[in-house]
Amino acid sequence: MSKTDLTRRGLLKTSAIAGAGVALPTIFTASSAAAFTNEPTGDTVTLGFNVPQSGPYADEGADELRAYELAVEHLNGGGDGGMMNTFSSKVLEGAGILGKKVEYVTGDTQTKADAARASAKSMIEKDGAVMITGGSSSGVAVAVQALCQEAGVIFMAGLTHSNDTTGKDRKANGFRHFFNSYMSGAALAPVLANAYGTDRKAYHLTADYNWGYTTEEAVRASTEAMGWETVAAVKTPLTQTDFSSYIAPVLQSGADTLILNHYGGNMVNSLTNAVQFGLRDKQVNGKDFQIVVPLYSRLMAKGAGANVKGIFGSTNWHWSLQDEGSKAFVKSFGTKYGFPPSQAAHTCYVQAMLYADAVQRAGSFAPCAVAEALEGFEFDGMGNGKTLYRADDHQCFKDVLVVKGKENPESEFDLLEIVEVTPVDQVTYAPDHPQMGGAEASLGECNDGA
Repeated sequence: MSKTDLTRRGLLKTSAIAGAGVALPTIFTASSAAAFTNEPTGDTVTLGFNVPQSGPYADEGADELRAYELAVEHLNGGGDGGMMNTFSSKVLEGAGILGKKVEYVTGDTQTKADAARASAKSMIEKDGAVMITGGSSSGVAVAVQALCQEAGVIFMAGLTHSNDTTGKDRKANGFRHFFNSYMSGAALAPVLANAYGTDRKAYHLTADYNWGYTTEEAVRASTEAMGWETVAAVKTPLTQTDFSSYIAPVLQSGADTLILNHYGGNMVNSLTNAVQFGLRDKQVNGKDFQIVVPLYSRLMAKGAGANVKGIFGSTNWHWSLQDEGSKAFVKSFGTKYGFPPSQAAHTCYVQAMLYADAVQRAGSFAPCAVAEALEGFEFDGMGNGKTLYRADDHQCFKDVLVVKGKENPESEFDLLEIVEVTPVDQVTYAPDHPQMGGAEASLGECNDGA
């Protein structure tokens, strides 16, 4: 048997643990019999929900936590079962995971990589979490995914859209259900060309961290390929709240389109400032000035109010979808909380279910057994249509939604309308695509920890 085979089966320590600088959970100092990190030994299993409970993405974090709590309820046999009833895999029966009742602990990422690593580390070492999930920042996701790789636990990424998460920073212990920057660019470009033509001058404002960089790169590549010119690209701090000083130069640039590579509260504030400066009322180069928001969410649309009307963007999922999985989830979430779920809530609920399902199918909580069950897994009934968890990079591939702000909303939740469901083939790329780190990008070896 090769060293790789031994490592994947948890029979050898990997070098990742030996040099990681991550303290071993107490289970390893108490006994040497554990086969993997935080192997559950009682009648419960603990999951770690690491979400932004403060900071610019706190709204998404609150909805993620609601979704995780709902998933735990369903896994333990409570409620109406939600998407367990529509999921194409039928191994989950509301009896916990492998017969163990699901418990959970939470952490606050603060939308900061260091804080997120610290809270994840605590959940692994002090609380015995066998899996970490959550987050609404790609900087956080990349940092926590690396820590989970070192510690020998599975990381089921929450809302992370940067190419890097399953691109150059992909890890064997990490998995992403959410779509990415490349997919947004590929889905948006044809819609933008149809709506605004192929002769546009674009000005990018970009959040100064890895999500912003890869989103700018993806949207620039897709729009320039159809004839648009990029006249400027300016980085903005993640902590910025007033974007007036960044909007003013747009008016002098000759640009007729502003692309806001911002998310959460950043996007709400920058779009509000852009409207206050009158950009949407101007004509430049003989064209009506336009604004594009590559990554949208209902929570952002709610925060920005009427300013989102008519503005295009992309999204991973929307509560108005009429497939059986989406309807089941919206019903469960709405009954429990009184309002429809966001895309952040959806992807986190699905990730929790996919992890539980993989453990159940593998017959083990061992990370490498779970990873093997997820790799190449094809499923349906979870709200995005047929989906593949690609083995090469642990990225889910599915249809992508292009949306725009609704002109005449019928309720406070009816803010976005789906204008196109982009088929998965149009947003699929090779695992070694240059935007994903090229040929040098590698998952590395799976790590069971113990």
